[in-house]
Amino acid sequence: MTSAEHPHSDTLGSVGELAALARIIPVLPESESTVLGPGDDAAVIAAPDGRYVVTTDMMIHGPDFRTAWSTMHDLGFKAAATNLSDVAAMGARPTALVVALAAPADTPVAELEALAEGLRDACEALAPGCGVVGGDLSVSSVLTIAVTAFGDLDDREPVTRSGARPGDWVAVSGSLGLAAEGLRILFEHGVDAAGAPDADAAARLRAEHPVPLAAQLTPHPPIADGVAAALGGASAMLDLSDGLALDARRIARASGVSLDLSSEQVREVALAHGLDPAAPASLALTGGEDHSLLAIFPPDVAPPRDALPGGFRIIGRVIAADRHGPALLVDGRAFDERGGWDPFAEWTGQAG
Repeated sequence: MTSAEHPHSDTLGSVGELAALARIIPVLPESESTVLGPGDDAAVIAAPDGRYVVTTDMMIHGPDFRTAWSTMHDLGFKAAATNLSDVAAMGARPTALVVALAAPADTPVAELEALAEGLRDACEALAPGCGVVGGDLSVSSVLTIAVTAFGDLDDREPVTRSGARPGDWVAVSGSLGLAAEGLRILFEHGVDAAGAPDADAAARLRAEHPVPLAAQLTPHPPIADGVAAALGGASAMLDLSDGLALDARRIARASGVSLDLSSEQVREVALAHGLDPAAPASLALTGGEDHSLLAIFPPDVAPPRDALPGGFRIIGRVIAADRHGPALLVDGRAFDERGGWDPFAEWTGQAG
């Protein structure tokens, strides 16, 4: 069943919750771990390990996305991808999603179906076997997507942020700075004369800059590499949602160590994943929303480089913290630039 089979004039307000859900639920992907799916007050999910990983995240029109730049399919895909990445960062296998959606009453139901198709396509592409097992639908003046993701550890211990030790290797799987480059392009060129987000400009930019815009609007994080890292002996790991510099400091603080990154190796990874050589060099360190995986591996795992699991590549070493405490260094020098995106401090209140 596709959105094309239904009148595009139907809106959430005109058909109501039950009719809208009757059209959305068949689009959503099923989970292989479902014992009892949508239809009751709650779903029942198998947890063979006896434990499960759980995470949640919201995307809100304004601070998190612009509808002039993102299609509803984009939003569904990104909402799934960003949560799947958090599960993967624990070394777990994503099994199920619960999705809560609040949309304006005049939202076409066909658009909600497109969002569901984005959720489905992300699960199929990034975490086969993971599906949507339930959620909620409501109306609001602000489009809001909230996803809770679950994962199975398959009898392994979770990979936390606190396991890095001096002498370990720092490695990354996925792109660096590419999503930030896409966002920079949108803010600079995807606007009209008044500076408001412009859908026509964004459509043109998708054709002119497909790689960075896709990295921003429909990220494809290396979900399978989370389990690969855990099986390969990773001692610490996290999802690079807020930028390499900011997130690397989180591992440093949690582990009580310092991380010393190589600017050359960081740049090599960024360029290998499609970052324009003309883009600001700082993007690879400070750009957010790549949703790549940063992992720490003991010295007996790597090098050589081909000993690293999945797509991981070495970008630095873990060293002992000095008297000033855990820190981030680049080429042996303290790196104090914050990096990342902070909606609490940087969102201007504009939407579009």
